[in-house]
Amino acid sequence: MANPKILSLHGRGLKLDTRADIEPYLKDFDPTILEEVHFGGNTIGVDASLALAEFLSKAHALKVANFADIFTGRLISEIPLALQAICDALIDKTSLVEINLSDNAFGGRSVEPMVPFLTNNRSFQILRLNNNGLGPAGGAVIANALRQSALLSKAEGKRSNLRVVICGRNRLENGSAEAWAEAFAAHGTLEEVRMVQNGIRMEGITHLARGLAQNPNIQHIDLQDNTFTVDGELSGVAAWTEALDSWPHLHTLNLSDCVLSADGEVPTLIESLAKGSNPKLHTLQLQNNNLETQSFAVLSNAISQGLKNLMALELQWNDVEEDDEHLENLALSLKQRGGKLFASDEEEEEEEKEIEKEEEAEEAEEIEKEAREMDEEAKKVSAGVPEERLKEEEAAPKPKPKDTTDDLADLLSKVEIR
Repeated sequence: MANPKILSLHGRGLKLDTRADIEPYLKDFDPTILEEVHFGGNTIGVDASLALAEFLSKAHALKVANFADIFTGRLISEIPLALQAICDALIDKTSLVEINLSDNAFGGRSVEPMVPFLTNNRSFQILRLNNNGLGPAGGAVIANALRQSALLSKAEGKRSNLRVVICGRNRLENGSAEAWAEAFAAHGTLEEVRMVQNGIRMEGITHLARGLAQNPNIQHIDLQDNTFTVDGELSGVAAWTEALDSWPHLHTLNLSDCVLSADGEVPTLIESLAKGSNPKLHTLQLQNNNLETQSFAVLSNAISQGLKNLMALELQWNDVEEDDEHLENLALSLKQRGGKLFASDEEEEEEEKEIEKEEEAEEAEEIEKEAREMDEEAKKVSAGVPEERLKEEEAAPKPKPKDTTDDLADLLSKVEIR
């Protein structure tokens, strides 16, 4: 039986235009006990959103609200109205932990309907806004709303609840970076921030470092595919080097494709990591950063001291020589502690293939199990077993399989020696 506390239409590809379209999917659920709603992978129009908002207004135990990818094929005139209806219904949800609005093409023109929710609901901890096409202007609107939320909490003498911000692939650029930095600093409670592929360059990166430095409980940072240096100017790297000391709990740091090094020089950021500024660091991703053997030497020398808890180190697409002794030392040291060095494309591809194989095996096993169950049911139906009896058999506890060793013992007990 489906969990009555979880309403999920995820990935069903439904086109829900009107109230009549969506109501059949809501009618069997009691909104007062709902804890999760998942509507991603469908397309929801204005009238359907209004009906959904009425339903959500009664969901006072709601913890997870997943509305990723719900506006595919909708007109730009529809999205703000539908979005406002949904967001307004969530403003007073003090139980809310996570809101996901990723993969919706808001652009800068459709963000305003989110502002009242982001400002006034100060209960949610996780915000997912990935791949929304926000641009610098839209990004600044979101960041300013979050900052205002933090200031309201502070005025009431309350600590912010915000812990996780995912806002990648949004073209945020330098134009919104300062607003984001101010929002991060105002909250001071962040544990995970991911802002990949946003076209943020050195000036914006510097702002972000200073804002995030006000969050001492940071554990996971992902700034992959932004730019820390420009034409040999290293102020972005310097700002992040200084900020590292602010994060004693840092577990995962992804600065791949960030142009950390100029002319192969060892970035000060790597030197700081090597000295143990982040003793809990477990995963370090530095792919494609113009790093050369001098950087590998620093990391190798620090692997048993400043990086003694490091388990995964990714260095692909740097200036790697096949027989680099420092990489060999790194690989050996990580292997001895059960970790791994990724220094070539082949290693990453091999790891991905292994994961794919495991996932395929699990999926095949599940499909085979379902097929066996369907086969058994079909046999019973073809044998004329009444449907009521099938249900009774399905609900009845299954007997444990008989141990074959018991059968053998029974046979042996009957053997007589003459």
